Amino acid sequence: MSGHDAGSAVRRLLRPAEQATYEKLFSTVYVGLMTNVLLTVACAPLLAALAIVRDPLASWPFFTVLSSLCAPALTGAFSCFTALGDGSTAVFRTFWRGYRRCAGRALLLWAAGAAAVSMLTVDAVIVARTTWGPALAPFFATAAALVMAVVWASLVLLAEPRHEPVRLRDLVRPSLYLVARRWYLAAAGIAVLALAAAVILVKPVIGLLVVCSPLLYLAWATTRFVLAPVLPDSTAVGVSPPS
Repeated sequence: MSGHDAGSAVRRLLRPAEQATYEKLFSTVYVGLMTNVLLTVACAPLLAALAIVRDPLASWPFFTVLSSLCAPALTGAFSCFTALGDGSTAVFRTFWRGYRRCAGRALLLWAAGAAAVSMLTVDAVIVARTTWGPALAPFFATAAALVMAVVWASLVLLAEPRHEPVRLRDLVRPSLYLVARRWYLAAAGIAVLALAAAVILVKPVIGLLVVCSPLLYLAWATTRFVLAPVLPDSTAVGVSPPS
């Protein structure tokens, strides 16, 4: 490469980015920060209870019920992520519109998933005391992870913009099929969610106000890729859930 070509390459690298690039960057940061704030407000009762109670594990049934507040809050956040992809930064209105639209069905999905995971956890604790308990531990762990992945995928699918309401059965069935088919991506999404929960528990301020929305966006985007064949505006072909 000649000196002239090298100089031209350096000038191209050092050339200031276009204004649209900066606007998109600041818009993304703004949507992420505001989504974090709105998630914190929507889940405030759960967060306050976690801060007050010294031993949450001793009161796990109470926290299992209270955690249902996360379901409509997540659908609100998903609506903001979708709107950001369309170029909108109207976070407040979009979040609460998605929250209200999906609240009832999101609560039912979360309640069913929480009940199933609680039952599997209790069974695992009881079985662990027997001689063949360790052999069944992978089954209980896999079943609980599958339930969580299906509930998460169903919430992602529920938050998608639609012209008509969708039945819970039409959310759970394709979610179960596609999560099982692309289990490695679903497992990656669950790992990201576990990381987000761990950060929030260890560093609440940083977790809630900084890290939460980027990790949720990563898990949401991964799950949307898993659900691509059944998204309302999907044009993907080759994979369809069983009828």
